Amino acid sequence: MIIETNHACDLVIFGAKGDLTKRKLLPALYKLEKSKKIHKYTRIIASGRADWSTEDYIEKIKTEVKNFLNEEINDLIWKNLSSRIFFCNIDVHEPLHFFRLKTILKQKKNIIVYYCAVPPNTLNSIFIGLGNAHLNSVPSRIVLEKPLGVCLKTSKKINDQISKYFLESQIFRIDHYLGKESILNLFALRFSNTCLFYNWNNKTIDHIQITVSEEVGIEDRWNYFNMMGQMKDMVQNHLLQILTILTMDQPKNISSESIQHEKVKILRSLNPINIHNINKKTVRGQYCSGVINEKKVPSYLEENGANKNSLTETFVAIKVDLNNKQWSGVPFYLRTGKRLAHKYSEIVVFFKKKPTNLFKNLNSELLQNKLIIRLEPNPNIIFDFSVKAPGLEQEYKIENSQLKSSQFSKKYSKNSIDAYERLLFEIMRGVQSLFVCRDEIEAAWKWIDPIIHAWKNSKNTAPQLYMSGTWGPKNSDLLLAHDGRVWYEFH
Repeated sequence: MIIETNHACDLVIFGAKGDLTKRKLLPALYKLEKSKKIHKYTRIIASGRADWSTEDYIEKIKTEVKNFLNEEINDLIWKNLSSRIFFCNIDVHEPLHFFRLKTILKQKKNIIVYYCAVPPNTLNSIFIGLGNAHLNSVPSRIVLEKPLGVCLKTSKKINDQISKYFLESQIFRIDHYLGKESILNLFALRFSNTCLFYNWNNKTIDHIQITVSEEVGIEDRWNYFNMMGQMKDMVQNHLLQILTILTMDQPKNISSESIQHEKVKILRSLNPINIHNINKKTVRGQYCSGVINEKKVPSYLEENGANKNSLTETFVAIKVDLNNKQWSGVPFYLRTGKRLAHKYSEIVVFFKKKPTNLFKNLNSELLQNKLIIRLEPNPNIIFDFSVKAPGLEQEYKIENSQLKSSQFSKKYSKNSIDAYERLLFEIMRGVQSLFVCRDEIEAAWKWIDPIIHAWKNSKNTAPQLYMSGTWGPKNSDLLLAHDGRVWYEFH
């Protein structure tokens, strides 16, 4: 078992020349250095296939970090960070190259952390190389990025490969949404507030909507995205993670084992969607050209490198039902897409309407109370409720009002922490509660696979075109309209 500690680490980054390292990992490490959260004896071993010296690598990456940091680089902070960095020329497909790494790692008694910022087809070579060089013993840790497979079978294959060399307690599988402050706040909202804790069930809640909307297209990732699609790229991980946190029972404690256990229970309680109900439960779309922020953007099939015959979805809407006592009868409507009208992520909890209306003479229908949890941008919490309209009139007129948690928004902006900054810190500490276990990933794929199979083998499931800059295909609205509901309007 990994012991939580603030011990010095040797952070080995496989793929140190790659996009993820430049965009996310190095800027996050810079911020951790700035906030003095890195142990003074921690080292960063950058591994890549290049005949570079450490000085060459540091010089090349400084420009990249400047581009993605969104702040001026402080020379002293950069000096401290770069003094930790060593570059090691390794081809992960050459097992003997791992003994070069072993020579560097033997110089210190630090806890070793391997970060695999590499394509999935490279992973097994890394597992084998580390195992052959005997670099996989406890308390070393290994970090895996998504996608972990493209279906249940391929996911199991990767997990079987790594389990030959590392224990489950050594493996940190990243879903960067779990490092976001706004996602972590969901635990506090649910389990520290009595008014929500006792009303968070099918007796009080009518339905819940989850929206993760993007303005961007595929950003020169056509081959990757076309293989994955929005279902695998967003729903299988990010949206299902949000759903599990929203619906899980209170864990016994805040340990990783307790939290992951409750999340797996939710994933296993999802009612199946398959060839028999695919058209009633799902909508998928593909963006065509349009205008976003007063700029014309191309269709998915006009992006660089596009296959003009592609049926890959860039938008998904799903009606999800849970088969458990707490949530039976409460539908969850999930939607996510690219090239939509605005970039935002939001959860809207609709509470049930009162069965009687005391004020029906003047107010034929009362407002349906809603809890709106904005995850990004500008995280906030808003509660919709009804009050008496002020005035001396005899009529008792009801109007709608909102209670807004502006304090949360201020604190968030002041103490904003990037998801990768938090996750890297937790990895170095050895804390697994913000990471995804094998059972979670495989339970998610077990539910997702029949949906994708049904799309391929059912009639009328081809992606519907929607104009860029809109809210997706028309059938997305019909998905809720069949139940007498509408998507919450973005404000």
